[in-house]
Amino acid sequence: MNKTSTGSDKGKSKAQIEREKVLAQLDAADNEVPQNPGIFSKSSYKNGESFADLFEKSLDERDFKVGDIVKGKVVEVQEDYVLVDINYKSEGLIPISEFRVVDGQRDIKLGSEVEVYIDRIENENGMVVLSKDKADMARAWTDISRAAESQEVIEGTVIAKVKGGLSVDIGVKAFLPGSQIDLRPVRNIDAYIGKTFKFKVIKFNKKRGNIVLSRRALLEEERESLRSQTLDAMKEGSRVKGLVKNVTDYGAFIDLGGMDGLLHITDMSWGRVKHPSEILNVGDEVEVVVLKFDNEKERVSLGMKQLEDDPWQKVVEKFPVGLKTQGKIVSLADYGAFVELADGVEGLIHVSEMSWTKRVKHPSQIVKVDDVVDVQVLEVDTENRRISLGMKQLEVNPWVEMKDTYPPGTIIEGEVKSITDFGVFIGVDEGIDGMVHISDFSWTKRINHPSEMFQKGDKVRAVVLGVDIENERVSLGIKQLEADPWANIENKYKIGSQYDVKVTKTTDFGVFVELESDIEGLIHISELSVKRVDNPEEVVKVGDTIRAEVITIDQDSRKIGLSAKLVKLREQKADVEDYVKKATATSKTSLGDLFGEEFKKASQESNTEEGS
Repeated sequence: MNKTSTGSDKGKSKAQIEREKVLAQLDAADNEVPQNPGIFSKSSYKNGESFADLFEKSLDERDFKVGDIVKGKVVEVQEDYVLVDINYKSEGLIPISEFRVVDGQRDIKLGSEVEVYIDRIENENGMVVLSKDKADMARAWTDISRAAESQEVIEGTVIAKVKGGLSVDIGVKAFLPGSQIDLRPVRNIDAYIGKTFKFKVIKFNKKRGNIVLSRRALLEEERESLRSQTLDAMKEGSRVKGLVKNVTDYGAFIDLGGMDGLLHITDMSWGRVKHPSEILNVGDEVEVVVLKFDNEKERVSLGMKQLEDDPWQKVVEKFPVGLKTQGKIVSLADYGAFVELADGVEGLIHVSEMSWTKRVKHPSQIVKVDDVVDVQVLEVDTENRRISLGMKQLEVNPWVEMKDTYPPGTIIEGEVKSITDFGVFIGVDEGIDGMVHISDFSWTKRINHPSEMFQKGDKVRAVVLGVDIENERVSLGIKQLEADPWANIENKYKIGSQYDVKVTKTTDFGVFVELESDIEGLIHISELSVKRVDNPEEVVKVGDTIRAEVITIDQDSRKIGLSAKLVKLREQKADVEDYVKKATATSKTSLGDLFGEEFKKASQESNTEEGS
């Protein structure tokens, strides 16, 4: 009886169908009478088995078992599965998901050879169930085990971010701790996903499926190798290249190959640098100069600006005194503004050099940062790397015009702008004030403070006494508006003439009396009475009117000496000639000294204020 297919072939694989055809043909051959019965007769096979039976048995007895890893050939690609021929009685099935996607397509080719793992000998359809993943994993575990034992380097691709680190595909999934990613802590761990690196296996447990990798271990080995080379080649003054590893507020750390060097912010540029990030970014390749190398501590100081000539070496040639140029305001201080004239060259405009007329308390009243201004070079100090600049020098000096416009004797009228202890300031011209010293308020009055006569805002007439261009001052006077009453005092008050005078002040050494408005004289205590006087108030009081005779006049010191005692003696018709001679002779000393005590303080105060 022939073994032919009597049912539907639906659900059977191509290999099954072919196998059944071969068996049917062999059965048919067994039933026919052979021409050479010695070869094909049933009696020719052991135990009466046919060739088909032996063929079937040989197929069933091949040494395939679950867990074997064998090679096969891709014979068909279906939607969900791939059929692989492993030279077994049926083809094997592999889920298509086990094949990688490369550039949007599965990495499968008909006829290609693959290594597979036998998962099941036969499923419900009589087909072998295979797994490519398990074969890859088994092979990977073998490779990884060998690499771990022999400290070999393996390659893998970072596939995902996981808790505490990264997941890496090295044939199987492995764990890369965050601390083992790089030499320094990594801030942006996502930047490593999708990239391929080399690793070392630092922990391996096949039973638990635990593999721990380290990239840092390899980097440290490389760094140590480079470091020894770098140390051998390192010397002060040499030019080296490196990568910017880290940027801080005070500088940048440069990886020179196995060791780091510090590039301080002050050595980045000859010009002003507010923050290193203005010049460098992490990852930049830079050329630097070794400024200092401490072999013992393995510390390296680097410089960038030293690659170029110091601009201050030619600053005298480039910026001579008197040069008019432009610059950019880079910073402000209470005392002035710093101007960048060229890369690495700055100058200072002091507040006093910003305006001829304005009282500049802070440079922000005139300029601001980033302004481009016209300046003139006033002074260059290369030793201290300083350049003094001026802005007002580019304008006409109004003080020169003031001297021509307001010669001495010119009468002006202006507003009291401010009051000080030593005088008042009066507005003369736009932005220019003149000062009236307290000593120039009155010819005769003794004034303790300017506020006794003036208030801020008062309109005042004054005379220009002089213009000092160098010190930028205008001196004014108020008393000069009138004639000096002391100019003709000797003719008006002759020695020996008598007057009724009013007591204005008493002192220990005598009393001051008023001859006329603003003209005072002194009666010494010895000239108050014919009797001895210990205290002037025993004889007179402020407000009393008494008769006195002029005995001395000192026009230069503006002092007049009087005597009430002499008047009494004359009234008594005594012989007073000798007394007058003695009084006149002695009073020049005694009256002058005593009279001067009162004015000495005012004179000293006046001289002090003028000097200030």
